[in-house]
Amino acid sequence: MTLFSPLALTPALPLLPLAQGDIDYEIERREQDGIIEELLASPHTQVMLVRNGLVAVPQGSSRQPRIHLATVPAQYVARAYETLCQDLHVRIPAIFLGSYGTAADAGRVVALDLTALDLTTRDSAFLDSPDSLDSPDSPVQPLPVDRFAALRADAQVLVEACSKFEWIDLRTFVPRASAREIGQATSAISVANWQDSQRYCPACAAPTAIIHAGWAQRCTNPDDGRELFPRVEPAVITAVVDHGDRLLLQHNSAWSNPLLYSVSAGFVEAGESLEHAVRRETLEETGIALGEVKYLGSQPWPYPGSLMMAFKAVANTTDIQVDGQETVDAQWMTRDEYRNALIMGRMEPPVKAAIARVMIEQWLGHAID
Repeated sequence: MTLFSPLALTPALPLLPLAQGDIDYEIERREQDGIIEELLASPHTQVMLVRNGLVAVPQGSSRQPRIHLATVPAQYVARAYETLCQDLHVRIPAIFLGSYGTAADAGRVVALDLTALDLTTRDSAFLDSPDSLDSPDSPVQPLPVDRFAALRADAQVLVEACSKFEWIDLRTFVPRASAREIGQATSAISVANWQDSQRYCPACAAPTAIIHAGWAQRCTNPDDGRELFPRVEPAVITAVVDHGDRLLLQHNSAWSNPLLYSVSAGFVEAGESLEHAVRRETLEETGIALGEVKYLGSQPWPYPGSLMMAFKAVANTTDIQVDGQETVDAQWMTRDEYRNALIMGRMEPPVKAAIARVMIEQWLGHAID
């Protein structure tokens, strides 16, 4: 007798938390000379702010049921941006996120990454000018005292933004924000994280220059000049069920919350297919061999630059043998058992921004309160 597959009636995942943006990237404009300066001079451009992987929101927003990005008119910050980048050689990535509408006065959005202006530590400013570095081996150095003073005086608008706004991460922002602003925040943080982490050419170690409206870099070595683009790390995440439709939930050693249980996940190895990664990760972490695998959907996860690709798979075996290193516990759960575990406080679900939570809710049949 042929067993009914638990995957037969599984639909693709609905709109995912970090995959709902509706902005027109206007990719064709990224190589236009002076595009950032033009956008910052336009009355139709709004600027959102990111810093250290966080987004700026109005003060007190974290206590409100709805959250909106803190935005400022581009013309208000244009002079400060020019002073920082051109006069003081501070590396402030400006990222053209795109536009809404097709008319000449369509609203456009630029993100400024103010990580270099975190003046709580003097050594946090990223300088573009190699001459200003004390050592060629150290990519981040303190601003000299005279430049530090000038920074506060000439670029006060952006300096004060660091303390004027509240800064929150995507996990806090997403559950209470609009789909449009979630899309903006996800793109801005993803690109800014990459710009902040790679300021030298990986081939020759020469400094890089920001190009393509913030979406790429160019090696400044005249003998090289290669273009560099954000790295996206593919990762698979899998809801594993057995033929009784129980869900496999596991706790990983890296998680600080001992009650957090989620589904299997891991990075794709070089030269590996997604389906092979799904089977390998589950087998390595829990000892469960998988049979049928079905793709469900994907969403970016900028921590720091992953693309999470979701699958559902049927287990061929049910004997759990955790590896004890990455995974310290794993359990098969019926829906009633999982609901009781949540009610009694024995387990906690992934955060609302995570694709894992949507996958668990799809299996459970309803949203987790």
